[in-house]
Amino acid sequence: MNFNKKFIALIICSISILTSCEDYLDIVPDGTQELRLLFNRKETAYNALANSYSYLPQNDGTYASYVLMSDELAVPVPKEPDAIRLMKGQQTVSSPLMGYWNGYGAIGRGQGSLWEGIRSCNILIENIDLVVDMNQSEKNQWKAEAKFLKAYYHFLLLSNYGPIPIIDVNLPISTSDEEVRVKRETVDDCFTYILQTIDEAINDLPVKIIGNNDVGRIDQVIGKAIKAKVLLFSASPLFNGNSEFYSNFVNSNGKHFFNQTYDESKWDLAAKAAKEALDADLAQGSSIYYYTGAAPLFDTNNFQFKLVRDQYNHRFSITDPWNSELIWGNSNPVTNGQFWQIQSPAMMKNPTSSSVEASWQWLAPTLRIAETYYTKNGLPIDQDLSFDYSDRYGVTNIAFNQRFYAQFGNRTAKLNLNREARFYASIGFDRGINRTWGSIWNLKMRKSEIHGRIANTGDYLLTGYALKKLVHQDSEGDAYNKAVTYPWPMIRLSDLYLMYAEALNELSGPSTEVYNALNVIRERAGIPTVQDAWSNAALAATPNKHTSKEGLREIIQQERMIELAFEGHRYYDIRRWKLADKYFTAPIQGWSVDEDSEANYYRIMSVGQRSFSTPRDYFQPISFTELSRNPNLIQNPGW
Repeated sequence: MNFNKKFIALIICSISILTSCEDYLDIVPDGTQELRLLFNRKETAYNALANSYSYLPQNDGTYASYVLMSDELAVPVPKEPDAIRLMKGQQTVSSPLMGYWNGYGAIGRGQGSLWEGIRSCNILIENIDLVVDMNQSEKNQWKAEAKFLKAYYHFLLLSNYGPIPIIDVNLPISTSDEEVRVKRETVDDCFTYILQTIDEAINDLPVKIIGNNDVGRIDQVIGKAIKAKVLLFSASPLFNGNSEFYSNFVNSNGKHFFNQTYDESKWDLAAKAAKEALDADLAQGSSIYYYTGAAPLFDTNNFQFKLVRDQYNHRFSITDPWNSELIWGNSNPVTNGQFWQIQSPAMMKNPTSSSVEASWQWLAPTLRIAETYYTKNGLPIDQDLSFDYSDRYGVTNIAFNQRFYAQFGNRTAKLNLNREARFYASIGFDRGINRTWGSIWNLKMRKSEIHGRIANTGDYLLTGYALKKLVHQDSEGDAYNKAVTYPWPMIRLSDLYLMYAEALNELSGPSTEVYNALNVIRERAGIPTVQDAWSNAALAATPNKHTSKEGLREIIQQERMIELAFEGHRYYDIRRWKLADKYFTAPIQGWSVDEDSEANYYRIMSVGQRSFSTPRDYFQPISFTELSRNPNLIQNPGW
């Protein structure tokens, strides 16, 4: 964490030197004299390294975050950030929203163009050997970090725009205008370049960063995990043999930007890379997180109840700083006294507090994501024969044995009861229980109730659900510096297990190895194994679904959508699976939060819209401005 704090201070003084060019694809360096000064000594060269890291996306920000780019979360219209507007179909070519290509401004910390970031990385790589007071091993490590970041920025651009130019070096100042006007490369060439660059970087990276001053810096474990992710994307339907969408998308020579033939061997590469990354991470002492501390606000006898323990396991796997499961965390902490970071809109207001300035209470999970979580039996709600799916919106009494997640003797929707622990760790609901502000709250969320919408205030939970997962349990919202900080999870060990399971299943179908990878996640979640849940004909509506590749594919996808919910993965996963028409076109729904009676509150209503045009919206547009600057660029289909 200290590493990033040093970087933030240094970025301010280095950014004008390194990114003074307005054209984001101008790769000709300027300020030659300033660069010589920058790489004269280690202390000043540190600016260049800091600047290269500064372009990492800040998903902890409310207004510049891809976490809101899906159908997981809803906000009141006056609060909508660009991510929500984009998902509502308000993207334009004249002024693109949420663009990594040009960067975008936002309240708080915006996002710089990743082309600027790549240019910064190239500057360091090409000049670090000039530094006189560094040994060669240290120079090689810094160069490797910049190489990895350069590859990662190319990957993010590829994920959002499809085929992109490859900027491996900054051109001399004497370069002609035509040489600077780069062209988009094929998707396969982009993946090849990214993977080769990551491999080059890994050779000179430390095996594992363990010093407190350097947490968040790139090491071999991070490099191998991201390599596995890149290969997973390369093998996925959006990029692998996508003739359905892009049979006519060709370059100036008539060559397809997207390969037209499915290649199963890509799943083999993805599986092997995920296994290598898992082995490397486990060898360095990483493990799936289990909460081992005391259970604040639950006495010892209560904590023996498995559901409570399992809730702590899941929720603290995100908010317990630098825990055993975190492979790569962004070391600028989530909520560091800044109003625009994501805990503020997610945190519920405390009606008894004299100040709630850091607690906005308007970032709300959607009904769809609430329905995605499993039942207590580890099955989807429409596949568990013991769950009253047809009347899931009906209201029922809360039983005594449900008192550790809902208020005994009260009434709530059947949808909110008899669910898995990850549901209760992630989502707050009317007549549920939430540990927040360092205390236990019995939630009452109908209009004019203590946690519901007061009159017609603008800060309210549009769907009637609260987001618990991204708020540290002891964060307080009376001031912005009262929130407990934690690093944003860029990639977790559970993500690697899910990647491994997906790649193996796509390669060769169900196997014990696939089940084992999934069951590591399910065991921590406190639900039965894949085999036990789906082999139980008395419970599973489609028994033995896990024994076919197609059935297990759906199970893996749902497991991933649950385990990684609200962490910024869903927008990318839905697209790479080519399932956007299924998920990103339906209305956003929730409870009738402007009603105060039970009968009226528990009615489903549409509270927003998602709009997705296939294939256009699978990739974001290149702006008109960029196309006019560089006529060699070809616009994405549909734009």
